[in-house]
Amino acid sequence: MRLIHHLFCLLLLSFLATACHYSTQQQSASGNDSLQTAHEHPYALNSNFKVTADTLWLHRLPFTDSLPVKEGDELVVAEFAVHPQDSVDSLWVKVARDQETIGWIQEKNLLKHIVPIDPISQCISFFSNSHTLIFLLVLATFFLAFIYRAIRKKQIRLIWLNDIDSIFPITLSWLLATAAVIYNSIQHFVPETWEKYYYAPTLNPFEPPVILGLFILCIWFILLLGIALLDDLFHQTTLEVAFFYLIGLAACCIILYLFFTYLWVYASYICFAGYTVWCIRRLKKANSYPYACGSCGAKMRSKGICPHCGALNE
Repeated sequence: MRLIHHLFCLLLLSFLATACHYSTQQQSASGNDSLQTAHEHPYALNSNFKVTADTLWLHRLPFTDSLPVKEGDELVVAEFAVHPQDSVDSLWVKVARDQETIGWIQEKNLLKHIVPIDPISQCISFFSNSHTLIFLLVLATFFLAFIYRAIRKKQIRLIWLNDIDSIFPITLSWLLATAAVIYNSIQHFVPETWEKYYYAPTLNPFEPPVILGLFILCIWFILLLGIALLDDLFHQTTLEVAFFYLIGLAACCIILYLFFTYLWVYASYICFAGYTVWCIRRLKKANSYPYACGSCGAKMRSKGICPHCGALNE
C-alpha cells in the first residue's frame, strides 16, 4: 500500500515539475525562436508513411501535373520547401512512392491523410480516432450491462462489484487511470511532445522527456500486471467465470480511460486523487486473506474447508 502511495506522490510531483519546465521553456523560446520553430517538422527526412485517404494527389514542378497515390501506398519523405506566397500552407513536402511516383504536397494536407508505418504510431492513430472512441464507449456500456445482468443471475465476478480476491485488478485499473491522467496532462501542457513521439515512437521510458517516460512506464506496468492477473484469475475461478470477468474488466478500463482522458485536466487530478484513495482502501481489504488453499490456490480468510473447491486445509 505504501508503494502505491509513494508512486502517486511521485507522479503528482512529476506533473507539476514538468508543466513548469515546459511552460518556462516555451515562454523563453517564443520570443527568440519563433521564426525558426515555424518551419520545424515533427518528423524527419526519410520518414515512412502509409496513405489513409482513398486518393492523395502529388504535384510535379512547376505544379502543372499531378500524380495519384492510393490508400495503403507507402511514401517516404524526400525534401522540404517553403513557399511564402502560398496563403493556405507555405510548407510543402516532397514524397516518393517509387522512382516514377515523386511529387510535392502541402504539409497540412499530407499529415491529414497519412499514418507512420510504425505499429506503435498506428495504434495511437487508431485509439485517437473519434469514431473509434465512440465505438469503444458504446462497446463498454454494452459489456457492462451484459455482465451486470450475468452477475444478478449467476453471481459472476466483476471488478468494483463482485471482485475476485486479488490486488491485481484494482492496481491495474489504478495504473490505467494514471496513464490516462498523464496523457491528458501531455495533451494540455506539452502537446508537441506527444506529436513528436507519434512520429518517432519508442518503448524505452528513459529516452523521451520525463512526463512521456512516466506514461510509457505505466504501459509496461499494465502489461506485467495483466499477466499476473491472468495467472491469479485462472487459479481462483473457472474458465467461464474468468471469461466474463475479463470482458467486464476490459469494459471498466475503457470507461476509465475515456473519463480521465477527456475530463478537464485539473478536474482529472481531483478525481484521480479520489480514485487513488478508494483503491488504497480496497487494497487494504485484500490483506484480510492471509491463507491460500493448497489444492486450488484460492485465497482464504482462515484455515479449514476451501469455499472454492471444498478441499480441507489444516
